[in-house]
Amino acid sequence: MNHPLDNPVWESLTSHHAGLARKTANAARYPADAAPFVAVDEPNTRAAAQLTSLVEVDETVLFVGPAPPLPPIWSVEPLVFIAQMTCDSRLAVNDGPSIIELSRAHVADMLALTALVYPHYFRPRTIEMGRYFGIYDGNTLAAMAGERMRFGRYQEISAICTHPDYTGRGYAQRLTATLTNDILDSGRSPFLHVSHANTRAKSLYERMGYRFRTDIPLLGVKRVARGES
Repeated sequence: MNHPLDNPVWESLTSHHAGLARKTANAARYPADAAPFVAVDEPNTRAAAQLTSLVEVDETVLFVGPAPPLPPIWSVEPLVFIAQMTCDSRLAVNDGPSIIELSRAHVADMLALTALVYPHYFRPRTIEMGRYFGIYDGNTLAAMAGERMRFGRYQEISAICTHPDYTGRGYAQRLTATLTNDILDSGRSPFLHVSHANTRAKSLYERMGYRFRTDIPLLGVKRVARGES
């Protein structure tokens, strides 16, 4: 690993999100009610042993970046790779309805929306990881996007999603471009992750001005037994 973006969860938990982190010397995680992510500083057996103390039996967590070799007390899902994309220029913002900053008062609506189109990743305390913005239609949260991992000059944009009844209106593009420009204007560098299988979203980000940087390994693991090894 030669670049902080290659191990974003570790970099975030040991810097901007240190206050959220549960951490040992070589392993770290977000609280389960904030995000499902874990990380290690190096993919070795020492870090794997320390990770065991941070994860409960029957709990599933995710690596976004390097993962250590894991002993049989873990059930390991098939490894996949997701696209990491970056942007270094301001983007055009299409016209549309007003954007508001979301607060704790909106968490129930955020959880309802993400449960429809962005399940598993958004939790009750995810809003503590950064700023989130949305577009409402009456009492319905039609679309949202926000900030998640952050370290150094890098800021991840995440939870970009649109209610199924509101797709095709450019809401996700409007939110993403607005947030991208704000991050750039603050002197930070935005990045995001997207599944290669989500060709619609990946193509949208490319048309907007995001560029593929690298593939990042995504690995789900479940602790299935007690024991340290």
